[in-house]
Amino acid sequence: MRTVEPEGWPRPRGYSNGMLADPGGALLFVAGQIGWDEGGRLVPGGLVAQFEQALANVVAVVFAGGGAPEHIARLTIYVTDKHAYRVAAKDVGAVYRRILGRHYPAMALVQVADLLEDGALVEIEATAVIPGPPSRVVASRAP
Repeated sequence: MRTVEPEGWPRPRGYSNGMLADPGGALLFVAGQIGWDEGGRLVPGGLVAQFEQALANVVAVVFAGGGAPEHIARLTIYVTDKHAYRVAAKDVGAVYRRILGRHYPAMALVQVADLLEDGALVEIEATAVIPGPPSRVVASRAP
């Protein structure tokens, strides 16, 4: 994949305006992930802790699909309080770089009135492009 930035536009900070994937990759659509652990419990510690766990959950799904963090082409981040997100931006950025490094896919941040799970402060969904033919896929349970 490569970033796509229109000529003459200022370079965005912390995201890309577009990502172009080479043909032949498999698309992986990652459902919205919140800050809960493997036991389905929200992690304590507020927005930053939930952001870290939600992003780690996204990456876990990408790994299960045979990809890696650098294969994430798009992230949509839903927060219940954009002011709290802005206040925590430095800490959120540090968590982001620890998990995804300097890979900045196309992103959107959306403030929502509430999330489905009580106590959830952030939810992250993603699209990844896994190069080559689909490899191993880890299924957790049958329908």
